[in-house]
Amino acid sequence: MAKRPLQLTLNGQTVASAEVADDLPMIDYLHEYQNLTGSRLGCGQGICHACVVIVDHPDGSSEQVRTCITGAHWFDGKRVRTIEGHATRDAKGEVSALNPIQQKFVERFAFQCSYCAPGFVNAATVLLEKAQRQPLKKSELESAIEDSLGQHICRCTGYVRYYDATREVLSDLGLVREG
Repeated sequence: MAKRPLQLTLNGQTVASAEVADDLPMIDYLHEYQNLTGSRLGCGQGICHACVVIVDHPDGSSEQVRTCITGAHWFDGKRVRTIEGHATRDAKGEVSALNPIQQKFVERFAFQCSYCAPGFVNAATVLLEKAQRQPLKKSELESAIEDSLGQHICRCTGYVRYYDATREVLSDLGLVREG
C-alpha cells in the first residue's frame, strides 16, 4: 500500500510528519496515529456525524468535516481541532475549564450515552464561533441551529437538549440580536 507524508496542526500543536497510507480515513489516523479517540466512528458512511472534527481556515472561519469518509491526506497542512482540543488545561495538563458549549451540554444533560456528543460539540462550537464573528439575528436563530446540528444523529435524547443548550449559550454570550 502506498504511503506518503502527512503533517498538520492538531489541537494547536504541529504534528510531526508521518508516513500514512494514501487511503487511510482521518478517523483512523486520529485513533491509531494520535491516540485521539474522542471522535467516534458511528455509521462509517458520513451520515451520523459522530466523527466530525473542526477545520480552521486562515481567514478565521471554521467548518465541521466528517472524518469517516474523508481521507487523512485531505487534512495535510490544515489546522484541525478534535473534541480533545476544546477544554482549557492547566500546567499539569488537567482540564481546568470546559468550553462554553461543553459546559452547557453538561449543565443541560444534553447527552445520555455520549457517543454522538463530540460531533454535536464540534458543530455547536463552529456555530458559536461564526456568531462571534457575526451575531445572529433572533429571527434566524432556529434555522442557524438547525443548519449546524440538524444532520447529526442521536439515538438517545431526541435532540431537544442539544438545541436548547446551544440556543442558551448563544443568548447568554450576547450573540443573538433583535431582527
